[in-house]
Amino acid sequence: MLTALALVAVAPWPAPLEAQEARRRWERMCQIRAEKFDLVLPKAMHDNDLDMWIVVMREGLLDPLWDALGRGYVGGWAYYVFTDRGERTERAALGVGGYKLEQCGVYDHFGSAESLADYVAERDPDRIGVNMAASIGGADGLSHTSYLHLREVLGAPYSDRLVSAERFVSDFRATRTASEIAAFAEAGEISREIAERAFSNEVITPGVTTLEDVAWWMLDRLLARGLDSSFDMPSVYLTGPTGIEAISTDRIIQRGDLLMIDWGVGFLDFYTDMKRVAYILREGETEPPPGIRHAFERAKQVRDVMKASIKPAPTAQRALDATWAAIEAAGFNRIEFNQPTDDPGVTDVVIGPHSVGNWGHGIGPSLAFFNPTQLTYELRPGTLISVELFAYTANPEWDGAKVRIPLEDDAVVTERGIEWLYPVNQRILVVK
Repeated sequence: MLTALALVAVAPWPAPLEAQEARRRWERMCQIRAEKFDLVLPKAMHDNDLDMWIVVMREGLLDPLWDALGRGYVGGWAYYVFTDRGERTERAALGVGGYKLEQCGVYDHFGSAESLADYVAERDPDRIGVNMAASIGGADGLSHTSYLHLREVLGAPYSDRLVSAERFVSDFRATRTASEIAAFAEAGEISREIAERAFSNEVITPGVTTLEDVAWWMLDRLLARGLDSSFDMPSVYLTGPTGIEAISTDRIIQRGDLLMIDWGVGFLDFYTDMKRVAYILREGETEPPPGIRHAFERAKQVRDVMKASIKPAPTAQRALDATWAAIEAAGFNRIEFNQPTDDPGVTDVVIGPHSVGNWGHGIGPSLAFFNPTQLTYELRPGTLISVELFAYTANPEWDGAKVRIPLEDDAVVTERGIEWLYPVNQRILVVK
């Protein structure tokens, strides 16, 4: 009995407020949400000529923006409704509620789902944005059934005033507040720390550890720290003279291997995308061979050019064109993805600086060839991007075959250009 009482005295339950990590994270998200609704939402609605924005959800079918809008319990049909009121956007949650949503204090009105038609008619909007998108999955949360349901509930004339909110959602998500940038930078530091620990003797024993062992270790770190990822298995892969040889498989890591990690961490509602490179020393080596070190330095030179070139622009495409012009002027050779030339005298380059933030591949303006719609969006200060490149440089130690060096770290676009959010990849990590 005395032992049990002593344990109770030492370890009280519930834990004191200062130990409640869940509460701290919720409070941070509430602050971010309030600032987004106050500072970003009105301008995004004005810029996209929306009088109202309706986000439809139902139990078991949550919109991709559920976290951003405050989560909440959805038991049947539910709607988040935002109405342009000039300097301020009015916010209503209909058919959705719960402690965390309501206590956050960012909504003006809570009501039933059945009140939607009257609520909309009282405000008489001309253009109602809904989450239908041809190009951006994160802005395409309205299912076909939900669309038909919304039209039926609203009735004439409002059912004919629904328009795509694709560009609006991109503007709302990708226009960042200071508190968002701070949270994203924290996620970046966490992802860097875990990746660099993964490529060390803490995790890797040459001749014993497999690629998938490293990936599972990384996932265990996420689980232990209450983190997430917008990707699946971390890509822990081996590169050799013939290119990528294995990705997160049972292939055993051997001395002389050149390894890469491509992955990201989810912290709060922010998701990173980054890479790291490591070399497994052979017996007697103290550093990677000269050919690999030279290839890595060439990749860093490309990144330096990108950092100096990417600036705010009327469109992301214009910023991309200026960046490619600078890369080619610096003597690098532009190629299609994973199609290096046989010319040993040039370093071949592919770049894909893309939007990042609320997914590993974000929905804001993007300089990546695989985001054609987002190439047309304005590249504004405050945009979060992943500065991604692949450089292929001939390696004499591989009989002239080219070493594929990927570099990727996350940054924010400012009026001054690119600014890093955590220490970027400056060296090849070494495993002894």
